Amino acid sequence: MDVKKLKVAIVCDWLTNFAGAERVIYKMHKMFPDAPIYTSIFNSEKMKAFENAVVHTSFIQHFPRAKNKHQWYLSFYPIAFEQFDLSGYDIVLSSAHSAAKGVITKPETLHISYCHSPMRYAWDNSHEYIRNYKMPWIARSFIPKLIHKIRMWDRLAADRVDYFLTNSNYVKKRIKKYYKREADVIYPMVNVQDFYISKGKKDYYLAVGRFTPYKKFDLIVDTFNELPYKIKIVGTGVQEKELKAKAKSNIEFLGFVSEEKLKDLYANAKGFIFPQIEDFGITPLESMSSGRPVVAFNKGGALETVVEKKTGIFFEEQNIPHLKAAIEKCEKTDWDSKKIRNHAKKFSSEIFEEKLYKYIEDKYLEWNKKLS
Repeated sequence: MDVKKLKVAIVCDWLTNFAGAERVIYKMHKMFPDAPIYTSIFNSEKMKAFENAVVHTSFIQHFPRAKNKHQWYLSFYPIAFEQFDLSGYDIVLSSAHSAAKGVITKPETLHISYCHSPMRYAWDNSHEYIRNYKMPWIARSFIPKLIHKIRMWDRLAADRVDYFLTNSNYVKKRIKKYYKREADVIYPMVNVQDFYISKGKKDYYLAVGRFTPYKKFDLIVDTFNELPYKIKIVGTGVQEKELKAKAKSNIEFLGFVSEEKLKDLYANAKGFIFPQIEDFGITPLESMSSGRPVVAFNKGGALETVVEKKTGIFFEEQNIPHLKAAIEKCEKTDWDSKKIRNHAKKFSSEIFEEKLYKYIEDKYLEWNKKLS
């Protein structure tokens, strides 16, 4: 059976910035180019990759500053996705870490959800979300009640999914914990061919990401303040001002850089610093695609991509002494760039597409047997 001949719809939380989840959505779009995309908010200026896609947005699209501040409208997402009419489709593919999995489909429609994570701010990160994100005291008084309601809706919404896919065994366990559902794992992809091994001089480390508390950029800065090595940091975010204020001269903030510049930074770095817990983590694979090792915290998705002493070094606790010791180990290790890059090829875009297409095909056949 060729599922490409069936009517397929793609659903995602929002399309406002191109990051890890958006890579999966883009791959789904390339696999099913005629499938319309349903999402809460679409920022066409920042999402040029989807300029040829048919994108349907929710009423949230017209809210003030929605394209840049989608977090403001958390309480509206459940109803926004429930209002999408998906009755005319054979297959619905949702890419979700928030509310997209909560769409309502007909009994005969197959709904497969690629769940990047159970809604973080509703479940295991809810207390950290309230504690670490700066918000007015008035907001702090009602946010816990709002999250409580969202949590109840999110649990019910998970029951609307027919089959769960996810990006790592780490997230698979969390889906089982919070949704009481089984999930299959297909690792996200990295476009290995877009990166290269450089023979140039490597005199700095690299870190990339949004400056939010759980990404642990404060730990990176505090650690390199005590080291003689240089580090270049790519990204922006709510912590930018405080991070720059305490950083010493060996720490360079580059802000946003072009894709070409980022590839060059990866290729010529000593190694990549990854101190946070991520559901999967694409940036370590981009570093490995460039033949460069990763210094990673020993939890989360990094355990499924980084191989100790072959493609990187793990550290056990998120503190300065442990991260510093891991960086010193990285300094003393003779890394084989070709072996590191070859490992990254196991997560190629071609492998992801092949596995995802077969999964959809198999589940559609299985689904139709249940209906007959």
